[in-house]
Amino acid sequence: MTEKVPASGKVALVTGASRGIGYGIAEALVARGDRVAITGRNEDTLKEAVEQLGADRVIGIAGRAHDEAHQAAAVEQTMDAFGRVDYLVNNAGTNPVFGPIAELDLAVARKVFETNVISALGFAQQTWKAWQKDNGGAIVNIASIAGLSASPFVGAYGVSKAAMINLTLQLAHELAPSVRVNAIAPAVVKTKFAQALYEGREEEAAASYPLQRLGAPSDVGGAAEFLLSDRAAWVTGQTLQVDGGIFLNAGV
Repeated sequence: MTEKVPASGKVALVTGASRGIGYGIAEALVARGDRVAITGRNEDTLKEAVEQLGADRVIGIAGRAHDEAHQAAAVEQTMDAFGRVDYLVNNAGTNPVFGPIAELDLAVARKVFETNVISALGFAQQTWKAWQKDNGGAIVNIASIAGLSASPFVGAYGVSKAAMINLTLQLAHELAPSVRVNAIAPAVVKTKFAQALYEGREEEAAASYPLQRLGAPSDVGGAAEFLLSDRAAWVTGQTLQVDGGIFLNAGV
């Protein structure tokens, strides 16, 4: 960050934010003045992200999203560093397998759900107990358009993201009125995580989108920044598709 804006007084915890979509979200929140805690598995990558975002407003907490001890520690360290945690962004996710689910190893399916769904619930519970129950706030869950339609390529991932969308509805109902909970469902965003879906064929992949390009982390960052702001004060339980118009073509 080359230019600083006045501190907003708000604090966000963004999981899986050392790169990609999570980094794009953290960048958008820092740019408006929030202080941000980011998590990630790799300490070196996390340290680089903190330095790029600005170590005066950002801390990094290394760990694996599905680890309950890490979930508790991340929230505790955010509270210790900043004294509050107004916003939670559940972005950490995994997709270790491509292909149909009819013959999928169930151990792999469990890993996908542990990381993509159960960890999001765990972070939400920890944030709720530490700050949001008494002080309010907002949560954004990063889902996927794969959770809105069948996919021949990322079946297990899609099922987990469908569960994430329903988790969003459930949390929005239970945590109201003090906490708003929404989801974002991106299409293919140009990140290392999604590289297998477009590498070597980006122009071809982008051609199926009405907006004629794949997404960028900043596209999701802008949507998350809106949902975590007073401009979205009457928005909860929604899943915002950030998809370049792909569903205008009747599906993925």
